[in-house]
Amino acid sequence: MNAEIRMQEPDPVGLRHGPLWTYTIALLASAAALVVSFALSAETLQLARHPGSKLACDVNSRLSCSSVALSWQSELVRFGDLSLPNAFLGIAAESVFVTLSVLGLARVRLPAWLSRCTWLGSLAALAYSYWLLSQSLFVIRALCPWCLGLMAATTIQFMAFTHATVTVQGLPRPEGRWSALSAFLRRSYRLGFDLMVDVVWLVVLTVVILAMDGSAFL
Repeated sequence: MNAEIRMQEPDPVGLRHGPLWTYTIALLASAAALVVSFALSAETLQLARHPGSKLACDVNSRLSCSSVALSWQSELVRFGDLSLPNAFLGIAAESVFVTLSVLGLARVRLPAWLSRCTWLGSLAALAYSYWLLSQSLFVIRALCPWCLGLMAATTIQFMAFTHATVTVQGLPRPEGRWSALSAFLRRSYRLGFDLMVDVVWLVVLTVVILAMDGSAFL
């Protein structure tokens, strides 16, 4: 049955579907997100040491890191009166993603449970960055340049890990109750539909941000 399914829906082949390409993109995106997390942590410490100071990324009233950093949305994890800035969690999470990307480049076939957790972790990072973007656009009414960079990095990171999970790690399996989903994903990657989805996704994000706060960049 497994061989029959694979004959009906061949695996995507070529450099773009292999570990070198997919995990290189994942590594670059994760490394960029890690750098942004370090920068956000440094800005958070700067505000803690010098309250009311102007940060380097405070461009204007609408493009301001400090406005976002001083909001409750920037510190979701709390222990009584103590709170942990989200940027610190980003450093821990993105360090793990960088490590997993390096393992992928080394052609280490990860256990299925770890591959699933990696994909779910990248989805969680994506959901958080988009939630923070929505809060910045509609609640805080200010955009953080570093947060925009984090959103872009986590978007590409999610795309890369999804690609690697399907084409390199072979998940979901082509047999069992997820066989239809597996066939659909493999066909989409084999025919290059993912490229169209990725481009449209990034263009829509850019258009939404510019439509809401395009004047802040002028």
